[in-house]
Amino acid sequence: MPIGTRRRNSGQSYWMMGGGRMDIQADAGHGQVVGSHIRLSGKILGIHLFLDEVVTQYEPPYRKAWRTVGTPRLLVIGHYRMGFEINAENGGSKLRVFIDYELPTTPSTRWLGYLFGGIYARWCIRQMIQGAREHFSP
Repeated sequence: MPIGTRRRNSGQSYWMMGGGRMDIQADAGHGQVVGSHIRLSGKILGIHLFLDEVVTQYEPPYRKAWRTVGTPRLLVIGHYRMGFEINAENGGSKLRVFIDYELPTTPSTRWLGYLFGGIYARWCIRQMIQGAREHFSP
């Protein structure tokens, strides 16, 4: 599928991203079908970043998972797989969010991964939890 059928800027700057913004490009599947690609690129702290994600599981609204493909250019994590699942539990719902990540492979950023990879991964998880709260709140 060609990339670029949908393009937008996240429009939100985060301190965890050094005040940077990421441009998001999605293919015709808009990240909502298995095999769909989403590419993010931008500049953070003056450094150009890039990643390509592919959706590996999509069963709305219960679960979704995606992973990086190609060679991501990131600062504190390398390849990753992340996602969520929602299950019924005790008359309500239980949300499980996960991220499995590798450290960056380049020596110049690998040490950043040791120092900040876990912090960044927890921030990503909190962002996903907050997004779920906002989406499902009455």
